[in-house]
Amino acid sequence: MPGPPEPHSGRPQRDARSGQPTLRDVAERAGVSAMTASRVLRDDPQVLPATRERVRAAATALGYRPNEVARSLRLGRGSGLVGLVVTNLANPFYSRLALGVDSVVAEHGLKTVIGNTGQDLDAERELVSDLVARRVDGIIAVPAGADQRHLAAAAADGVPVVLASRPPEGFAADCVLVDDFGGARDATARLLGRGHRRIGFLGSPPAVYTGTERVRGYAAALTSAGISLDPRLVRQGQTEPDEATRAASALLALPDPPTALFCSNNRNTIGAFRAIRALRASGGPPVALAGFDDFELADALGLALTLVAYDSDELGRAAGRLLADRLHDRRRGVTGETGPRPPRHVVVPTSLVEYGT
Repeated sequence: MPGPPEPHSGRPQRDARSGQPTLRDVAERAGVSAMTASRVLRDDPQVLPATRERVRAAATALGYRPNEVARSLRLGRGSGLVGLVVTNLANPFYSRLALGVDSVVAEHGLKTVIGNTGQDLDAERELVSDLVARRVDGIIAVPAGADQRHLAAAAADGVPVVLASRPPEGFAADCVLVDDFGGARDATARLLGRGHRRIGFLGSPPAVYTGTERVRGYAAALTSAGISLDPRLVRQGQTEPDEATRAASALLALPDPPTALFCSNNRNTIGAFRAIRALRASGGPPVALAGFDDFELADALGLALTLVAYDSDELGRAAGRLLADRLHDRRRGVTGETGPRPPRHVVVPTSLVEYGT
């Protein structure tokens, strides 16, 4: 009976597409069949120890790495990846959100892949389509707008989808929200309680759910104080500090300027601070400032500042837990009495913090 083939000693034949050694190269070098090599690399306990050592040594010597995407396709599983879709990576809020997501999904053996849409709906559609094509296990998204048909399509294809900072539109999905309305109302009420009656508003584009909810909370606080909202004091659409500085400067240059500003996110608050600092340096009147989102160095600005604070890491952790639960249910085939479990909505609470007072 002929013995096993001699170990392969020539140069490996690289995969034409990836340039990497193939499973067949490992098998030839170890002197086994490709099926046996595959069984070893899948930790099949039925393979003899000596054969396992030989195959693993061959894989190490060749620098072989299994094609996890192809393997997942064969096994009917995902890629071990979770897609996180955000709108503005320049905003530190999203780095905290990502850390929260990753801390949870990593406990389940998953890795996070982050994609930035720049608040562009077409870019978001393309990114979601690409993630689905790459067979991610799930998607956590901060949608750029109300048109979420691409996310609904991903969910319909069997990819669990969790939304963060914005509720689902037109389809059922788990989501994690911040108390945007309540936080904005409370911060504006704090300014009103200090005697301010003309309070300007700086916020995100109207299509952004959080900005819409926060301007609604601002308006509700004014109404409760018997003050009509003055549209001339509202500036929406700023996504970066430079834009917010220009918008705040325009408000402060009005014939009857506001005595306080409320900003709907940290980028607008930073821009407004610069405008207020410039006004103060030129001998202008003091202007009070309040904003949504706490941020680093807020206590070092040398200005009285009221901020709406919440745990952005927890926002990410909550989204990660919702997704992990959906993946667990899918693996076990868990459903409710009449079908899949109903979607869950988690609301992260807010509080007010004061700096420089």
